[in-house]
Amino acid sequence: MATLEHRGKTVHSIGELPPPGSPLPDFSRTGADLVDFGAEIAAGRKLVLNIFPSLDTRVCATSVRRFNELAAGLPDALVLCVSADLPMAQDRFCAAEGIANVVTGSSFRSSFGTDFGLTLIDGPMRGLLSRAVIVTDAAGMIRYTQQVANMSTEPDYQAALDALASLT
Repeated sequence: MATLEHRGKTVHSIGELPPPGSPLPDFSRTGADLVDFGAEIAAGRKLVLNIFPSLDTRVCATSVRRFNELAAGLPDALVLCVSADLPMAQDRFCAAEGIANVVTGSSFRSSFGTDFGLTLIDGPMRGLLSRAVIVTDAAGMIRYTQQVANMSTEPDYQAALDALASLT
């Protein structure tokens, strides 16, 4: 269980992120077309998972915008933005914001949050995902993780980029 902060209060996730050096757990996300997909979407590229509670919050929306900007310069990597938002809401957000360089996936009908130790188990956002970033190499090995301790702050974009750059 990870101990996190949300608006000055202590909250907890159901577990811990898988550690660097371990294989990325199998997972299923649901796309805007309501078709489920997993890590195979990266097709042998490096993968960045930008995980967050909901696009309806300022920090979450900002992280998607920022990773969209960064992804434009990452031709050998795929950025997958994951939240519990419904796939149609994710698609509407991306269309309205001109987001075209990342892929979104919803955890709404999967065990993703449990499998990655990210489901919040208490506090006002219980049931949603905590904020985290996972970077894998092209073979699906986890090389970097960050579970953001204060959910009101953005992830460390530079650390994620540095982790990607180290994967030659």
